Amino acid sequence: MEGTLVTRVWMGLFALFVAALPVAAQTYPDRPVKIVLGVPPGGGLDVLVRGIAAELSTRWGQSVVVDNKPGASGLIAAESIAKAAPDGYSLFATTDQIYMGNRFVFKNLPYDPDKSFANITVMARAEQFLLAHPDVPAKTLPELIAADKKAPGKLAYGSWGDGSPPQLVYETLNKSAGTRFLHVPYKGVAPVLNALTGNEVQLSVGSSGVAGGLLRSGKVKALALAARQRSPLFPDVPTTTEMGHPEILSFIWFGLAAPAGTPKDIIDKISGDVREIVKQPAFGERFIATPGWTTIAATPAETDALIRSELPIIREMSTAAGIKPQ
Repeated sequence: MEGTLVTRVWMGLFALFVAALPVAAQTYPDRPVKIVLGVPPGGGLDVLVRGIAAELSTRWGQSVVVDNKPGASGLIAAESIAKAAPDGYSLFATTDQIYMGNRFVFKNLPYDPDKSFANITVMARAEQFLLAHPDVPAKTLPELIAADKKAPGKLAYGSWGDGSPPQLVYETLNKSAGTRFLHVPYKGVAPVLNALTGNEVQLSVGSSGVAGGLLRSGKVKALALAARQRSPLFPDVPTTTEMGHPEILSFIWFGLAAPAGTPKDIIDKISGDVREIVKQPAFGERFIATPGWTTIAATPAETDALIRSELPIIREMSTAAGIKPQ
């Protein structure tokens, strides 16, 4: 009898423990949620996140506010989330740079790119085109390499700083193909595109979201897409992989994360809701397809795997570009 009673007590305690596990997700959120992002208002990521926030507010019956903390390559925003309470009420709109590029550019990051965050999802992604001014005597990447070999150092590329995609792409080419493209840094993407259309520099990179209008108008041309598969928006542009340069890959993606230690059931709830939102046709068309991105809607595990698979690519290109952490 005593043994049976003890067994029943333990079974009752275990049932209470199991029942308590999903309680956090069942009651979440019961107050406003904040999404921090490291860019100023008005850009593509900001617009996407505000769309997500509006949809989540409706679903959850709680305010989801967007908090812009621009500057320092996202370090300010990343640090604020790395130090936030892991309760699901402070979220982080991330980019691939937070996890990969920054670790090769900065000696002392105010966060650990491998341990500070619990990944929720990758929402959208865009590969980058190798862009050229129309006067450049090349229509493809092999022709660009040949043009440089005829007149070494004559063609310059514009970047937006150390570790930025243009520098990784063209310095990797300099190393792997023996070219001598010159580096001209600017303070931001917009000044680079202005310099490119004005022929101050002859080369750069950009996604369809950034450069699609310029490509369609003929103000710039695409020599290649730095990817393994062609763009559905520009299917006539071959990839770097097709043209014998699989080492040249360039991309940008937009994700969502929380502070490390946030309960898994909360992470799973947010991830499921956000993935459902981005896969809605109307939402995807307005906030993802219109800028020229691709919907990803990755699970937390898929996001972790994506970072693991792409980190070696960025490491190799950073090494080829001679990036030294500052």
